Amino acid sequence: QVQLVESGGALVQPGGSLRLSCAASGSSFRIDAMAWYRQAPGKDRELVASITSDGSTTYADSAKGRFTISRDNAKNTVYLQMNSLKPEDAAVYYCHTRGWPMDSWGKGTRVTVSS
Repeated sequence: QVQLVESGGALVQPGGSLRLSCAASGSSFRIDAMAWYRQAPGKDRELVASITSDGSTTYADSAKGRFTISRDNAKNTVYLQMNSLKPEDAAVYYCHTRGWPMDSWGKGTRVTVSS
């Protein structure tokens, strides 16, 4: 089983930046893809960005040009650098991994964008 712990969520003003981190740990596992999802109140959970083990990335249209996903395979950690934050980016951000023995979700970290 893989345990995921997110960090970095905070209150930030519009136009500000945040860097989220998600560290994976466990006794025996393999991580293929890592991703960030988010869920705002009253909305479905949506994919923000993903990255494969070889570094290929995908982004939601809302994240393109503002967010950057990266990973450190040696540390089993994925990051999400978020710039030019907007009020509509406010949500709980969840880390997700796809791999062996199973896919896993973190518990989330809250991002609030408000002046």
